[in-house]
Amino acid sequence: MKKSWVLFVASRYIFKGRSSSPVLAVLGIAVGVFALIVIIAVMNGFQLGFIESILEISSYHLRAESFKPGDCEELQNIILSTPGVMSVVQFKECQALARRGRSQQAVLIRGLAENAREIDVKMDQKLIFEEGSFDISDNGNVLLGSELAKRLNLYVGDEVTLYSISGILSSEDDGGIGNFIVTGVFRTGYYEYDCSWAFVNIDSVSYLDNESKLNMGIKLENHFKDKQLLEQIKKKTVNFDGIKLSSWRDYNRSFFGALRTEKLFMFILVGLIFIVVGLNIFQAQRRAVLQRREEIGLLRAVGGSQKSVRFVFVLDGAIIGLTGAGLGLCFGLLTALNTPHFFSLIEKIANWFINLVNIIAEFIGAGMVKTFRVFPPTIFYIKEIPSRILPYEVVLIFMFGFLSALAAAWFASRKIVKIQPAEVLRYE
Repeated sequence: MKKSWVLFVASRYIFKGRSSSPVLAVLGIAVGVFALIVIIAVMNGFQLGFIESILEISSYHLRAESFKPGDCEELQNIILSTPGVMSVVQFKECQALARRGRSQQAVLIRGLAENAREIDVKMDQKLIFEEGSFDISDNGNVLLGSELAKRLNLYVGDEVTLYSISGILSSEDDGGIGNFIVTGVFRTGYYEYDCSWAFVNIDSVSYLDNESKLNMGIKLENHFKDKQLLEQIKKKTVNFDGIKLSSWRDYNRSFFGALRTEKLFMFILVGLIFIVVGLNIFQAQRRAVLQRREEIGLLRAVGGSQKSVRFVFVLDGAIIGLTGAGLGLCFGLLTALNTPHFFSLIEKIANWFINLVNIIAEFIGAGMVKTFRVFPPTIFYIKEIPSRILPYEVVLIFMFGFLSALAAAWFASRKIVKIQPAEVLRYE
């Protein structure tokens, strides 16, 4: 008996059957795949934005610390000669207090060379200047985060006083205090940096805190190869006394772990949709097997093997899973790639109804309803909804939706093995 009949019978059961269960199952899987793709893409947008801000601005991919100042140039040349290293930036840091009038705010001051922007291209991409530019060519210039500038009511051209506590305590002269002119106001999208970070010339940090140590921030072509390159650099710098090398994985370990856990649990919670849909498919297929006992018996009687007849129902599950996962994939990618427009459309629809309610409320003298925002800027520190699609996650979600239907159909079709053609046809 030719095997082509299996696909024919399976398609007849799906498309010519009277039951609405296949349609509901397809919709259930499509909704699950769609929701999971969009949610994970938005989560990736937020999380990767935060992680990249930390890696490109704060911790760097690798760090070299506690080396002798006289070894700086030689050490930098050795690190740059390592394949996979993109750039090396010298920097100093100190904690300080920024004050203007009666307003004051604790800040972290990072001193960079005036050409740091050209050396560290990725940092330059993350620093978006709302006012001014990256200008720390003069020792009296300072760049402030947007929220920090807002709190102190500072604009480009204004003067701010920086007090380094450790610099004041360790200096016998006027060190530790300096007046700076704001030459740029930047925004990274990461609230902690925007509200508490300032960049100055590296020599200014030495004046504010003469005990601040010189460090090196190392950027890699691929920051996921940090362990491999860290070992290579350690072997090359073994003769440098006191040097300490560390990876970005050593910084903010708990923060990165929390983001990973959050994403995993969100994936599991939304993935429960597939379990519910799979159970529905399982029950629907079991019911179909019982309803079609006579047809199964007839197929067995004319030469169909147990495996072939069972494969009819498994193929039904495969068609349901493939169709549902495919529809969810298409609409999910379309929405994830146009997330800002999607939320903008939701806001427009909601505000249209709100305007209609306000017109009625004004006519009857009732209170007015405020405009709707999905993510109001007064609560959420974002200008638009970020979205990042990772191909391997999309493939995983698609396969999860497809295999849930396939597995449900496989387990439901086990009853076919117990159906004997003679017993079914005896009563016909």
